[in-house]
Amino acid sequence: MVNNHQDLIGSYFLGLWKQNSGTQTPPAEDDEEEEAPTELNTINTYGGFLNVFPDKLSVQYTSVNLHGHDVGVVQANRPAPVKRLLYYFEIYVKNAGAKGQIAIGFTAEGFKMRRQPGWEANSYGYHGDDGYLYRGQGKGETFGPTYTAGDTVGAGINYASQEFFFTKNGTIVGPVYKDVKGPLFPTIAVHSQNEEVRVNFGKEPFFFDLKAFEAQERAKQQMMIEKMSLPQNVSHGIVRSYLLHYGYEDTVKFFDMASKNSLPPISLAQENGCSEQYNMYALNRRKALRELIRSGQIDEAFGKLCDWYPQIIQDDTSATCFLLHCQKYIELVRAGMLEDAVAYGRAEFGRFCVLEEYNNLVKDCAALLAYEQPQKSRVGYLLQESQREIVADTVNAMILSTNPNVKDSQDCMHSYLEKLLRQLTACYLERRSLNGDQGEAFHLRSVLDRGNTG
Repeated sequence: MVNNHQDLIGSYFLGLWKQNSGTQTPPAEDDEEEEAPTELNTINTYGGFLNVFPDKLSVQYTSVNLHGHDVGVVQANRPAPVKRLLYYFEIYVKNAGAKGQIAIGFTAEGFKMRRQPGWEANSYGYHGDDGYLYRGQGKGETFGPTYTAGDTVGAGINYASQEFFFTKNGTIVGPVYKDVKGPLFPTIAVHSQNEEVRVNFGKEPFFFDLKAFEAQERAKQQMMIEKMSLPQNVSHGIVRSYLLHYGYEDTVKFFDMASKNSLPPISLAQENGCSEQYNMYALNRRKALRELIRSGQIDEAFGKLCDWYPQIIQDDTSATCFLLHCQKYIELVRAGMLEDAVAYGRAEFGRFCVLEEYNNLVKDCAALLAYEQPQKSRVGYLLQESQREIVADTVNAMILSTNPNVKDSQDCMHSYLEKLLRQLTACYLERRSLNGDQGEAFHLRSVLDRGNTG
């Protein structure tokens, strides 16, 4: 069982190194670099009732309205981006024409281009002549004020609340629940002679203060988080277990001293069915080895492992041995002892080069010698403290795996705090999935940064 734990642990930390090096593609992350609408789609439109000007941002109704299907409708050239908190666009009503039957909203890709947005399924529209909101049927509902020439009207999607929202002259008219999960196109419609509008997809400043609205929505999210009370002794217990897991013995002592006048840390056995004895296992030795590795004393770390845990390094082709030998080589390069580094590499790397999982990482180590300033090169990451931490974390996890009470390798690799954060991420992604994968991607650092500046 111990060997199985060690194989899984070694593979995990090698994977972390590969992510740092770029030799392994990291897990796909959603980002916010989607292409947003920039102009109107002059191809997918019904040209018999409207004229799109050469700027592809201005539209005029050129015919005479005879019946309900004589609508001039035009969508944006792209659907609204979904991997963000908000999406928003505006129109300026230059001419209300004969009847002011202008509409703004969102429609699905297959929308009938001779119908007002909101009159057909999977479409929403805020109409200027009556101020009604139409959502998927011909009958509207009282919603907001009418709008006419000189007015600026906006339409947006709040992905956090799963709502549409509309504005008039910089003021929110109101939200509407969004029950459409697929791609939606910003859409405008004109329906009586001489109506003319100009669209702003964000190239020019919006009339509505979108940044202030976004800040307000983020503040709402933060308030919801802060309303969730966490007993002080629970947070103390989680932090303390993190420090113990990684062998920060001295920090634990200072932490206990600083919190002695507050509630005592809870027993995690009470909350998680786990004994604190697990995190206390070999604490002093784990602390000593972490300090040696973080200070670059790899020979000393090897010596301690040979004395205390020879089973961890008895396989000289294991991931743990590989990481330690690489770190020894890196420390020689860091110290400018290049001839010693070459000799050490020749002596130790031969048995790893023939193993596919190590080959590219060995090449990265060797490449340190090719640069006069290796810290500024593509392999400069090897000289960063984070590389030492990977090696120290590997050894720490390997020692924890020798505890006869260990049943799951995850207990060796991750602290309770890290497991909570993983669970938080999983819950966020599940919630986002239920919303059709719409909304901001989850970046833990961004969430924490917002909490610190709130």
